[in-house]
Amino acid sequence: MYAMRITAPGGPDALSWSEVPDPVPGPGEVVVEVAASALNRADIAQREGAYPPPPGAPEYPGLECSGTIAALGSGAHDSGWAVGDPVCALLAGGGYAERVAVPVGQLLPVPKGVGTVEAAALPEAACTVWSNLVPEARLKSGETLLVHGGSSGIGTFAIQFARELGARVAVTAGSDEKLDFCRDLGAETAINYRTEDFTERMRSLGGADVVLDLMGGSYLDANLRSLKTGGRLVVIALMGGRSAELDLGRMLVKRLSVHATTLRSRPVEEKAAITAGVRDQVWPLVEKGAVRPVIDRTVPMREAAEAHRIMESSAHTGKILLTL
Repeated sequence: MYAMRITAPGGPDALSWSEVPDPVPGPGEVVVEVAASALNRADIAQREGAYPPPPGAPEYPGLECSGTIAALGSGAHDSGWAVGDPVCALLAGGGYAERVAVPVGQLLPVPKGVGTVEAAALPEAACTVWSNLVPEARLKSGETLLVHGGSSGIGTFAIQFARELGARVAVTAGSDEKLDFCRDLGAETAINYRTEDFTERMRSLGGADVVLDLMGGSYLDANLRSLKTGGRLVVIALMGGRSAELDLGRMLVKRLSVHATTLRSRPVEEKAAITAGVRDQVWPLVEKGAVRPVIDRTVPMREAAEAHRIMESSAHTGKILLTL
């Protein structure tokens, strides 16, 4: 088969469509014939050498895919899945390829009303958003959620899902066009981080109960100041750095909590539990059209380097898909 190898850490041109060995399903795994994968910021970090795949994962980028089951490994025959089933999957890596081996617990059916290619936009966003907003941050109806990067793949999914939970949603984004798009998805408050202080805006509204943050260090203090008493900050990426000074006094007085989570390196059993939660609580919302994948564009997988350039320029809204 062919897959997108990283020839050496570097820019988009480090990606090379190369012939590699076919995957062999291990116990409890299936092989998926890939129809599409989706870009995530983690793919760029991996390409640059800053985010290596966890032990045992394929070396190729790609944290999610969609397609059809092509083969079942030992122990997978009693899982309820069969060859030919249309699926999408959460991956530890390997989505930029013609085929990928996947633990059965990380498979999801393609939702009714969603095309197989389009479904590649769902697994990573759905699993990240659900796991961080529900079991981690315990977001409830009537609370206020602040989402940074509201026009991203994670952001567009979080707006819709939190709205369906009954939460009020505020977002930050870098252009008025992206903010308008976020409003159309259900955001009540839209803040241009280039021209406005999001902390002051949130404090004028009474503060956020939960902040979903992808910046990390550079936003830490501002996020804590944006939270109301009892608020929860959930950090899911470190685009703004990995360290910052933490004001414990503010946290004590306001009874704040900070959660830092990652999905890729979790044990298979934890990923299976998250995937099951998504199938139970999120897939019904997708199938009735209340939550939908937001796709900016599709790019042939052989042209992944160009797709990476688009993501790095932040010229997209929602997901960029790589298709075969």
